[in-house]
Amino acid sequence: MKQFILFSLLFITFQTRAQLELSRLSDSSYVFTTYRTFIDEKDTTTIPSNGLIKITSAGVLLIDTPWDTTQFQPLLDSIQKRFHSPVKWVISTHSHADRTAGLDYYKMKGIATYTSFSTRKICEERGEPQPEFVFYHDTVFHLGATKVQTFFPGAGHAPDNIVIWFPEERILYGGCFIKSVEATDIGNRADANFGTWGMAIHLVKRTFKHPKWIIPGHQSWESKRSLKHTRKLIRKI
Repeated sequence: MKQFILFSLLFITFQTRAQLELSRLSDSSYVFTTYRTFIDEKDTTTIPSNGLIKITSAGVLLIDTPWDTTQFQPLLDSIQKRFHSPVKWVISTHSHADRTAGLDYYKMKGIATYTSFSTRKICEERGEPQPEFVFYHDTVFHLGATKVQTFFPGAGHAPDNIVIWFPEERILYGGCFIKSVEATDIGNRADANFGTWGMAIHLVKRTFKHPKWIIPGHQSWESKRSLKHTRKLIRKI
């Protein structure tokens, strides 16, 4: 009986962590969060990954795709049910799986998928999901009445990381380029460039002043100190 209870509790915990979570920033902007669990010989770690939903008069934009592959379709279903509007576009902010895992799936669904040229090149070299369309430079998308600005500040977390700026609501979406104030270390270092990351953070701060929200790729986004915290973590390397 004790073993059954323990198994049930573990199953409930897993199911809860695997859920898709939507968190409201405004009537037209929501953070979506999915999870991925890593198991090694020492520990089991479940990591949340954030993306952004932007509701426009022309349809819905997703910034980054779910990390949990089981949530590709549930995210579309949740958006349609809640906002009565289809997802029309996806923009992924760099070439790691927590940003790009769903690109092939969403292409199959007829959704226009975008990344920078650099991101697509890296994905192609690694044999990983790729977008249908690319942009070669910093680009402003006009989606209905909504303006969406992509910006490459320089290499940091990855050689191709971009940030996304929504000027009307002053939302800065940083993806993994920006670390949450909850983060105690810099995280995945595999493709990081610590020589340029700090300067790239400074450039983002100088370019996008007084953001109302700063959304990191993982963990919480309640603080506006995440850019400063990211530079602090970099200096510890």
